[in-house]
Amino acid sequence: MINRVILLGRLTQDPQMRYTSNGTPLTNLRLAVDRPFTNQQGERETDFIDVVVWRKLAELCADYLVKGQKAAVEGRLQVRSYEVQSGDNQGQRRTVYEVVAENIQFLEKPRGSGGQQPASSSEGSEEQSDFNPDDVPF
Repeated sequence: MINRVILLGRLTQDPQMRYTSNGTPLTNLRLAVDRPFTNQQGERETDFIDVVVWRKLAELCADYLVKGQKAAVEGRLQVRSYEVQSGDNQGQRRTVYEVVAENIQFLEKPRGSGGQQPASSSEGSEEQSDFNPDDVPF
């Protein structure tokens, strides 16, 4: 069975990082992803997709991503349900669809950023490449 999602979009707000009760970093972000077709009025519609990022990758996203920045996310779709505990809707069941990120590519620098930032980040890779395409002799 396969559960694989690849998204390319822009962040709708700055990433929100927090820590679980056992100290694991967790970052939430939302991507605006345009649909590849237009509606009857000739306009493109946009989907707003919630993304959850864990551990070191969560810290990198919180440090380097900002609202409006383009990013590519690779991960898996997760569906979870919970019961509302307070307010007028108490006792109602809610379902949440979100992408759990396994790899995120930072596709552009934030506007006004003069500093360095990684071109991509992956949970399994700790080392950044110093590859420059201009150094290739052909």
